[in-house]
Amino acid sequence: MGKNDSGGRKIITDNRKARYLYELLETYQAGIELQGTEVKSIRAGRVNMQDGYALVRNGEAWLINVHISPYETSAYFNHEPRRTRKLLLHRKEINKLIGLVDQKGLTLVPTKMYFKNGLVKVEIAVGRGKKLHDKRDTMKKRDDQRQMERAMKQY
Repeated sequence: MGKNDSGGRKIITDNRKARYLYELLETYQAGIELQGTEVKSIRAGRVNMQDGYALVRNGEAWLINVHISPYETSAYFNHEPRRTRKLLLHRKEINKLIGLVDQKGLTLVPTKMYFKNGLVKVEIAVGRGKKLHDKRDTMKKRDDQRQMERAMKQY
């Protein structure tokens, strides 16, 4: 299942690829409008957020292309896996996101999905796409940090 995080959160899935592809500037916590079988699939941990993104359209935030697998034991009332889902944010947050996304090169990326007080929450981040040399710098820094930790561990 998921890991426990500070603040009573139980993480369901983490989009680690987002941190590699984007420079994440700000994060927001949003509720998500779900159907019944989607919640059961999420509890089972059957979520893939890798190709997902968020949009602000007509003053509402939408989560697009996040795959929630159909619930196995349900046949008739099952949901569509990649349907567009509404994100629940305050009006001030949506207005701020509209201003940020209108700037050149910024996008909304889901980074985590977790349970908080029994409700499913999505953490979305405003990110700027990294160039190839930025990705290489990130990998180089991570490798250097690992080597320093290994050296410190030996002594």
